[in-house]
Amino acid sequence: QVQLIESGGGLVQAGGSLRLSCAASGRTFSSLNMGWFRQAPGKEREFVASYRWRSGWTYYADYGDSVQGRFTISRDNAKNTVDLQMSSLKPEDTAVYYCAASTRALSPKSSAGEYDYWGQGTQVTVSS
Repeated sequence: QVQLIESGGGLVQAGGSLRLSCAASGRTFSSLNMGWFRQAPGKEREFVASYRWRSGWTYYADYGDSVQGRFTISRDNAKNTVDLQMSSLKPEDTAVYYCAASTRALSPKSSAGEYDYWGQGTQVTVSS
């Protein structure tokens, strides 16, 4: 079993920045592919970013079109964490942000169904 705990959410003014962190436990972190999703009320869970294995045992970052150039995903295998640095935040970024983990390979801009484990989410609210 894998447990994921998100932190770092809060209220921020448009144009500001937040850094979310996800701590994983219960399994060797380096064996997991990680992703971030978000979900606003009445909307589907949306892909935000992922950090996954590619050929050559290298990590590769993918981003949703709506956050490309503004968000940066990173991971620290020594600390068993994956972070999401969010900059130039917009009101439309307001959502509950979820950390997710997969024991399998991920497709580019992966769907929620590809992940095996989910955190409880952390609220991000961007005021206009």
